Amino acid sequence: MIVELGHFALILAFGLALAQAALPMAGVLRGVRAWSGAAVPLACGQFLFVLVSFACLAHAFLTDDFSVRLVATNSNTLLPAWYKFSALWGNHEGSMLLWLTILAGWSSAVALIGKDLPIEMRARVLSVMGMIAVGFHLFVLLTSNPFLRSFPNVPEEGRDLNPLLQDIGLVMHPPMLYLGYVGFSVAFSFALAALWSGRLDTAWARWSRPWTTAAWLFLSVGITLGSWWAYYELGWGGWWFWDPVENASFMPWLAGTALLHSLAVTEKRGLFRSWAVLLAIMTFSLSLLGTFLVRSGILTSVHAFATDPERGSFVLAFLGVVVGGSLTLYALRAPQSSGPAGYSLLSREAALLANNVLLVVAMATVLLGTLAPLVVSAMDLGRISVGPPYFNLMFVPLMSLLAVAMGVGPLMRWRDSSGASLRAMLAVPAASCLVIAIAFPFTYAGHWHAGAALTAGLTAWLAATLVAGLRQRLRERGGLRALPMLGFAYWGMVVAHVGFAFSMAGAGLTSIYSDERDVRMSAGDSVTLGAYEFSFLRTRHVDGPNYSAERGEFTVKNVSGERVRHLKAEKRDYHSQMGNVMTEAGIAPGFLRDLYVSLGEPIGDGSWAVRVHHKPFVRWLWIGGVLMGAGGALTLFDRRYRRPSAQQPVR
Repeated sequence: MIVELGHFALILAFGLALAQAALPMAGVLRGVRAWSGAAVPLACGQFLFVLVSFACLAHAFLTDDFSVRLVATNSNTLLPAWYKFSALWGNHEGSMLLWLTILAGWSSAVALIGKDLPIEMRARVLSVMGMIAVGFHLFVLLTSNPFLRSFPNVPEEGRDLNPLLQDIGLVMHPPMLYLGYVGFSVAFSFALAALWSGRLDTAWARWSRPWTTAAWLFLSVGITLGSWWAYYELGWGGWWFWDPVENASFMPWLAGTALLHSLAVTEKRGLFRSWAVLLAIMTFSLSLLGTFLVRSGILTSVHAFATDPERGSFVLAFLGVVVGGSLTLYALRAPQSSGPAGYSLLSREAALLANNVLLVVAMATVLLGTLAPLVVSAMDLGRISVGPPYFNLMFVPLMSLLAVAMGVGPLMRWRDSSGASLRAMLAVPAASCLVIAIAFPFTYAGHWHAGAALTAGLTAWLAATLVAGLRQRLRERGGLRALPMLGFAYWGMVVAHVGFAFSMAGAGLTSIYSDERDVRMSAGDSVTLGAYEFSFLRTRHVDGPNYSAERGEFTVKNVSGERVRHLKAEKRDYHSQMGNVMTEAGIAPGFLRDLYVSLGEPIGDGSWAVRVHHKPFVRWLWIGGVLMGAGGALTLFDRRYRRPSAQQPVR
């Protein structure tokens, strides 16, 4: 009965989504204020019923209701409770219900938090979000119904969740990623509402900016969690594989980062209005493209759940309607908007434009590398493989230029900057960058390496320019007493840029200096890797809640013979999916390095295939991702965004 209640609630939510799409639009077109105001209760009602539907499906998973097909194919009585709950979105149908729940949540948040928006603007935004919700409701109800029963042949036991997904990473990573993906629908809706109204002024940018920041925050943290999950769960020691499904989340992040910076210019100076709207359309379209890639069945990945071509066709058609419709509206309305002119090449506007161009070119590079093999295969032209060599060759120069622009931009003034003043502020950062670039490779590794020099130099450049910018602001505002007056937006920018520097340093240095060895080891054997000695102590059998495992125990000592860590690596065989063996790595984390051991296959005579890694600076990647998210969170506390009223002046 609870399952049918969930299905019925989802149908009622679909009806409310239809009303949310149509009634506020009619109210704006006909000038009926009551119809426009109905957008708020409709959005909240839709969220309430979708949440009831989600809760009913969660109840089916937690109570092992195997009469529900989705539960029978993705859960098991032996599965721990937290994995039963996350199994809800560890499949296609459940993950789309999660998507729909988050979309309805964002819509209700706009309805409630955006109460100071002009009623017509709020009605337009919620109407667009209602249209998006209608599309996803139809997708779930017609092609991906999670409430289907398996009567009369109800299995006594479920197949279990994919062992690769039985991890705390699955509990956190997809919801956080979806909060970012779907959150960009708010920026998209604001952009279309502004086009619809014919007013591409600074107000829509100010209203849209905190929502865009929140979505970017969640997507940044979601991507970071995904990288961390892949690193410790897959047993390969890698943190990014340029997999098409990984790229599907990275592309909207790149476009969303460009959108954030362009909105800052639009809000402050009224420039880049049409460009900001186009970026908002592009960012959400890339989120939908990622959905198509994962749900269409054209990709093979642990993330790619769907294999039904009907689903892929539906998402592709929906993507065509959203992108085609929004670009048509853009073509009709955007040329009518012209912002103020006048800024020099030595201005913050110019630096942010360079930032935008580099980010969009980087996104296009990833898009080309992701889609090219699929297009070639679809046209029966053979097969091509686009892997890390292509992405690294194209991406590294672009990110290097972006780091340079990120250092210079905050030091520039709006409209125009003094060349002499700028040179004076950049002198110390440039010297620091040069010294550290030369010294770091010799100090760390004892020999020259151009890539390490570039990475260290750019990291020093970002840090030094942030310090120079802070000194300049304090000097202009009266010294240290001005620190509290700098505002959360400024500190959010600083923390986010520090996070980018950490991630850039982590990606570059761990790629250059990581070392690994594949060896055959028996109990009592040792292997040396860099400054560490890994000793294989023993293996023993252990039993988990729904698996049995062979656990290898290792000790790691440094060059002076002191024990650093005791590591445990496992090979797990899951009871419900015999033969599906998973690797659990043993990791000794550290700020400057990770020591990593993964247990391979038994070779015979008590020997095992063992892989050992020394991975310098790899933690900096995820520290940087968390800091970028924290920077976005700080920005949301800025006083400009606490009550985004229409009368609030632009700073």
